[in-house]
Amino acid sequence: MSTILISGGMVVDQTGARTADVLVADGVIVESHDGNPDVTIEATGLTVTPGFVDLHTHLREPGKEEAETIETGSRAAALGGYTAVVAMPNTDPTQDCVSVVDFVRRQGKLAGLCDVHPSASITVGRAGHQLTPFAELAEVGVRLFTDDGNGVQNPLLMRRAFEYSKGLGITMAQHCEVEQLTDGAVMHEGDCCSHLGLPGWPAVAEELMVHRDIELVRLTGAPAHFLHLSTAKSVELVRRAKSDGLPVTSEATPHHISLTDELLRSYAAIYKVNPPLRTMDDVVAVREGLSDGTIDAIATDHAPHVAATKEQPLDLAPPGMLGLETALGVCLAHLDMSVSDVVAALSWKPALIAGLGGLHGRPIVPGEPANLTVFDAEEEWEVAPAQLASKSRNTPFVGVPLRGRVKHTVLGGVVTVENGVATR
Repeated sequence: MSTILISGGMVVDQTGARTADVLVADGVIVESHDGNPDVTIEATGLTVTPGFVDLHTHLREPGKEEAETIETGSRAAALGGYTAVVAMPNTDPTQDCVSVVDFVRRQGKLAGLCDVHPSASITVGRAGHQLTPFAELAEVGVRLFTDDGNGVQNPLLMRRAFEYSKGLGITMAQHCEVEQLTDGAVMHEGDCCSHLGLPGWPAVAEELMVHRDIELVRLTGAPAHFLHLSTAKSVELVRRAKSDGLPVTSEATPHHISLTDELLRSYAAIYKVNPPLRTMDDVVAVREGLSDGTIDAIATDHAPHVAATKEQPLDLAPPGMLGLETALGVCLAHLDMSVSDVVAALSWKPALIAGLGGLHGRPIVPGEPANLTVFDAEEEWEVAPAQLASKSRNTPFVGVPLRGRVKHTVLGGVVTVENGVATR
């Protein structure tokens, strides 16, 4: 394995910020090394951080390889500065058993572009009726369980999920949506929705489930993670739960801190997501939740779709946007937070939630794994869809000024992105 010198960058990690060289040998950060480095990365004027970790990536494989594969999604992740992603279980077949989870993990290792850690569904087939074998899946390394794309509607079943998860070192990650309140909805229920005459998705559909699961956490003592919070009330509910000392964490997406429901006036399905884009008041509340630590992590909810499906009418098109390659640029452009706080939400905080804190999001000091991201925090740029690594092109950020661009990514001491280009 080669030695790498990252020279003259601003190192930002949990311990603070300082200008320093970072030397890597045999996949580990070292104090010194005999001989000249095999690779030198000139990082003067750049920021060097622990690699990013995405809690919420849809890689589509197995079953929907026309939209994304584990290889193409991993390449997009590396280009976005990610050294690890948690693969969502809404594949076909569902990641609800050891064999499918092992397949996803093996494909990730073959790609070698980022660490791919499969999640598993809470219920078999994500159908909401029968719990998956938590103990078996935990034994092979699954740490996050979610029916993402659907919330677990049955409160008794969810209570049992929390109860069974205790002691296994796993976390239930909830997609908060009461489906009886969102049937047929295509966008946020509000003034814009009423003006357009489109069926609306009320904020309370998310908030009721956030409230329910907070109370189930209070009852059972099991940890919970709330996916893609999107409303002001949801943020406040989590804030109060944390102040009560409950073991809850949460995430927000780049699109929920940068885009609003007003964009749906174009009837363009590129802006259709689940949960939907909300009002500016909600956007401000989510930003504040990230700023004050109520929301722990920034997660992309990277959701690729082939063009033919997103070009359908709004009511027929599937929800979802790309996110891996643009997350840093969106966040630095729209969040009134320090670079260090943004990186915390992209790196070591999600690493801990995902159970990956031993390998990813580690301080940049000798003896630690060399999973690193190097970026220009000031570079302004715009998305060129044809240049994206993802197989899909459904990004809403075309023509939107972004700030902050990844230059290099190092995974386990191997350069996976060099000067903004994937090395494999």
